[in-house]
Amino acid sequence: MKQFRILSVLALSLMLFSCNVKAQDKQSESSDSKNKIEVIDFHSTHRCMTCNAIEANTKYTLNTYFAGELKSGKVTFQSINVDEEKNYKIAEKFEASGTSLFLNIVINNNEAIINLTDFAFSKGKDKEVFSKELKVKIDEQLKKL
Repeated sequence: MKQFRILSVLALSLMLFSCNVKAQDKQSESSDSKNKIEVIDFHSTHRCMTCNAIEANTKYTLNTYFAGELKSGKVTFQSINVDEEKNYKIAEKFEASGTSLFLNIVINNNEAIINLTDFAFSKGKDKEVFSKELKVKIDEQLKKL
């Protein structure tokens, strides 16, 4: 009977220790991914030349200047069709009804949304200017992470 109690206590201790280690691993994983910049390109199903250029130039900028940050998850990119029902909630959160470009700065689970739509439409067709200016905007936000 005494051996059974000792084994029970030992088994319970091992389970608690194992759960605690898993919780710590999850906590460190989530704290690593808390601080990031989400680049979000909203669009409708039917797109004009400028709308297509905004997405292409955004991808070009991210792949050219932020490849390491993309790989690590510090910067992410999403292209979201606002016409698809599954995307209604996120489109509503950003108040996006058509082509729009946003940076969502996430620091310690707090979000700061930066609307770059006017910038994107005014510079969207000029790849070099668009890319240079978007790089500056992202660099400014990366310093805050």
